[in-house]
Amino acid sequence: MLHAPVIEALDAYRIAAVMTSRAEAGARRDRPQVVADIDALLAIEAVELVVVVTPNDLHARHAEAALRAGRHVVIDKPMAPDVAACDRLIDHARAAGRVLSVYHNRRWDGDYLAARTLLADGAIGTPALYEARWDRFRPAAAAVWRNAPAPGAGLLWDLGPHLVDQTIGLFGWPDAMIADVATQRGDAQADDYFELTLHYGATRAILSASTLVAATRPHMALHGTGGSWWTEGLDPLEGVLRAGRSPRELLPPIPAFRATRDGERASQPVAAGDPFGFYAMLAAAIRADGPPPVDPVEARDVVALIAAAHAGAPLPTPRGVSRLPVTCRRG
Repeated sequence: MLHAPVIEALDAYRIAAVMTSRAEAGARRDRPQVVADIDALLAIEAVELVVVVTPNDLHARHAEAALRAGRHVVIDKPMAPDVAACDRLIDHARAAGRVLSVYHNRRWDGDYLAARTLLADGAIGTPALYEARWDRFRPAAAAVWRNAPAPGAGLLWDLGPHLVDQTIGLFGWPDAMIADVATQRGDAQADDYFELTLHYGATRAILSASTLVAATRPHMALHGTGGSWWTEGLDPLEGVLRAGRSPRELLPPIPAFRATRDGERASQPVAAGDPFGFYAMLAAAIRADGPPPVDPVEARDVVALIAAAHAGAPLPTPRGVSRLPVTCRRG
């Protein structure tokens, strides 16, 4: 669980209980209770906030139960693999007067924050092409729920929410979308490749992920009339947490590069992101001192776009007012 180390590093939180089907995974001296189901978790009076990190097709069920029990709720991305379920959760939270947010934590990644600054400053001129690629090399499909033929499984539901959410934050809601979703590995039972092309007037945003790329491509890139900027590799926080290290340790910078219109190239590393941004904002929201870190309507609209990509359907109309993009559209 990648949430727990970040939560435990903040004074505003204390983990009161863990719900898991693998008791040995959740048990620790400083976690007094490990339970097997949502009813047992919600019976614990000390629980004020429920963080839902169960398989995607269980997100809505567990989040709704927590909201009905009067708890604040964070849902790991995607909010739910069903737009109608997302709408119901938003309505339940509003009726209950509880904070509901979705863990689109990549909004605090260093490369994304750097891209926002570059666009806001006009450092690459008029943007023509944005690329966000998440490459892996996993020739064999692991026997896990993400690779099963079930709602919410597959690579687009796994990595797509991060890439789509960041792109909407940079450019707003797109004018059109072309989606290519495929299953390329012989033993895979769910999609393991996707490429979405989002249209913003004449600007294009290409969002892609693959499980069969050994020589990874730049993770994030911006190209415009003033030159290009790109990064190599992911923000280092997730790797630190998966290695069991503290999110408070000094994180290495992200390799990044610039190429000017004159052809000059330079290395310009960017600082790693803020591991505590999401949960710090959440604590303030629960105290009624600010908005939730991620508006659930924005997370719902990410789900709507991904659902349309899976279905080969036209681009849907967002429920909320689209986030103000960093750039103005140029046709």
